[in-house]
Formats: sequence, C-alpha cells, structure tokens
Amino acid sequence: MRAAVLGSPVSHSLSPVLHTAAYTAMGLEEWSYDLCECGEEGLGSLLAGLGAEWAGLSLTMPLKRRALDLADTVTDLARQVGGANTLVRGGAGWEAHNTDVEGIAAALTEAGAQAPRDAVVLGAGATAASALAALRLLGVVSTVTVLARDPSRTGEVRAAAGRLGHPVEVAPLCAVDKYLDVDLVVSSLPSGAADRYAAQLADSRADLFDVVYAPWPTPAAEAVAGRGGRTVGGFPMLLHQAVAQVRLMTGITDVPVEAMRAAGEAELARRAAS
Repeated sequence: MRAAVLGSPVSHSLSPVLHTAAYTAMGLEEWSYDLCECGEEGLGSLLAGLGAEWAGLSLTMPLKRRALDLADTVTDLARQVGGANTLVRGGAGWEAHNTDVEGIAAALTEAGAQAPRDAVVLGAGATAASALAALRLLGVVSTVTVLARDPSRTGEVRAAAGRLGHPVEVAPLCAVDKYLDVDLVVSSLPSGAADRYAAQLADSRADLFDVVYAPWPTPAAEAVAGRGGRTVGGFPMLLHQAVAQVRLMTGITDVPVEAMRAAGEAELARRAAS
C-alpha cells in the first residue's frame, strides 16, 4: 500500500520519516510513504489519477481547505475547523479528516498543560482554527482571544469558531502585551514571528505552545522557560497528528509512538547539524 504527503513547498516535511518509522516498527513491509509537491490547482487531477493501492495522503498548506471541496466525505471536525490535513481512501471514496486537533491536544496533554482555564492564540490561519478546536476539547470554555496582524482578515477563523460553538474575540497582534494574563499562549505564527514578543511572554504567567519545531527551543520558548513556565514545541504536535494519520490509514490502533518520536528527533538533530 502507498501513502504520501502533499503540499507546496513540501521538501522540508518530517512526515516521511515519521510514517516510515511506524511502518517499520509495525512490520508493514509492503507499505511505502512518499513526498509530492502539489499546489491547489493540481490536487483534483492528482487524486483522480491515484489507483486503489493508495491508502491515504497527508496534506500541508496550501491544500487543507481545498481538500474539503474535493473529498467524497468530510468528518464533522474537519468541516467545523474548515480544513483537512488527511485524506483516507474509504468505501465511498476519499474521506477528509483533521488530525491536527488531536495532535495539538495530545502535545499539550503530554506536557502537562492539558487543562488551561483561558488562552490566547497568536495568528489566524488554519492552525489557529485547529488550536481553537483543541482548546475546546481540553475544556477551555472561556472566550479565547485571537491576535492577528490584520484583524480584518480573520473571517475564516471566526467562522470556524462559530461552527465549533467556541466564542472568540479578535484584537491586533501589536497589542499582545494587553492579552497575556492567561494560562496558555498558542502561537500559530511562522518561524521567528513570535520571538519579537519574548520579553512580554517572559513577564507574563502564561505557558507557551509554539507550533515551530525547528530550530527549537525558540527565543520565545526560552524566555518562558527561563521564568519557570511550561513550553511545548511543534514537534510533539507533528508527531501526534502523524500517529493519528497512521491509525486512520492502516486501520491499526496500536501505533508505535515512541519509534516515531525517536526517528523524528534523530532527523531533526541531523538537520540541525548539517
């Protein structure tokens, strides 16, 4: 059976390392996992050309929203969040799933940050919407503040919040220091973008979940850890969303998390040294 990660750009993806480690540990010698550059325009024709030997696909940007339009069925969670990071071949065709939510929730739980009373999210893209769903899953019922560079361009995350039934407020990212009296800050910003707020994070009481996984720790994470706060990086999220994908694609529930973790950490160390 075959699987792959699609996106553009996609060459940096850790997914082949994680999935292949799982197949090896599970004894799935006939399974392979590839990497394929694919933009939004090419996703439909690519899906149409895949044979029955294809079990599933991992999706990175910019494909997560486009997948909802092309899938034959969409899970409630993927529809609510407004994006799918996984396509699985089912009896009725391609099924769209979102395992990012499980990845975020599992990463926070693993780090002991599974019960924040309140939170603020930096950024307003697809990952921010998944973070809102994960926070709801973890029991955050208070209004979450979403801080965006341009609050007028937060329609999609606000729509996701409405579908999830999770209230949000929106404010400009430049006013971040006014919104840090919370248990948890979730940064869904690109690499380096949250680091400019390291001093404000150091002065707050908040734990930090930063979706960046390389280089790690980020200056923002170091600032939080320096005053005794809890920090969670993007690699645990990536690991646990991949664990959920392997489970969906293979139908095997006992997925070798630690083998996948070891392979991913080794690859990150190799990249950092090269």
